[in-house]
Amino acid sequence: MTRGNRSRRLYARELRLKTLAIATVVGGFGQFIFAAAAETPAQFVYRVSHSTFGDIGTYANTVQPTRDGVTVRTQAHFDVSMLGVRMYREDAERTEEWQGNRLVSFRGVTNKGNGPVEVKGEARGNNFLITSSQGTITAPASVHPANPWSANFLGSNTMMRPDSGRIEQVRIGSGRETTVKIDGATISAVKFEIDGSTKYTVWLDSRGVPVMFVVDEDTGKVTFTLAKCVHCGSSDLTQLGTR
Repeated sequence: MTRGNRSRRLYARELRLKTLAIATVVGGFGQFIFAAAAETPAQFVYRVSHSTFGDIGTYANTVQPTRDGVTVRTQAHFDVSMLGVRMYREDAERTEEWQGNRLVSFRGVTNKGNGPVEVKGEARGNNFLITSSQGTITAPASVHPANPWSANFLGSNTMMRPDSGRIEQVRIGSGRETTVKIDGATISAVKFEIDGSTKYTVWLDSRGVPVMFVVDEDTGKVTFTLAKCVHCGSSDLTQLGTR
């Protein structure tokens, strides 16, 4: 290989990484972010607000490297009140098992006030089978839950709703370099818009950490803002929410 060809290849690689705002992702984001401490889990805690009702709860992802991949545990608590009257409540616990960029197992229990609703999923051959109270459906192996815990959502146009198991086709737009303000700190990020039956917007920082994401629901916009980031490999991120 000539020096000129090698230089061009290196330049193309660097440009691609800059555009996606992620560093080298080998076998999934979890292996990248935990390169310095492979057995240390990271926790991403988000403050959740509604465009009409204000602060409504918290959302947390705990990402644990395993021998074969990554385990992601999600806890959500939403409580919407107006004039002292509770209008909506939701509690959820979910577990995702990943091998590389493939989801191999999912289990979620969501309670919106009418009792727990369970959704299960498992990889089988070239498919991913999702079982809920509505029956079993077959999704492609590339399916991703609607939980942007890392930049891996960029690789799939099939999304699963973790509360119901419903799948939808989405279109992920090209990333646009921008900045986002979190607790007064200006953070360089890349903004991605995801269009489907619901519109999502995700901001990733320079390492691929989702520092903010927005879900555009019928009732208004729900914004998830990173408030605490434990063992994320950046002292700047660990200070979010304390400034």
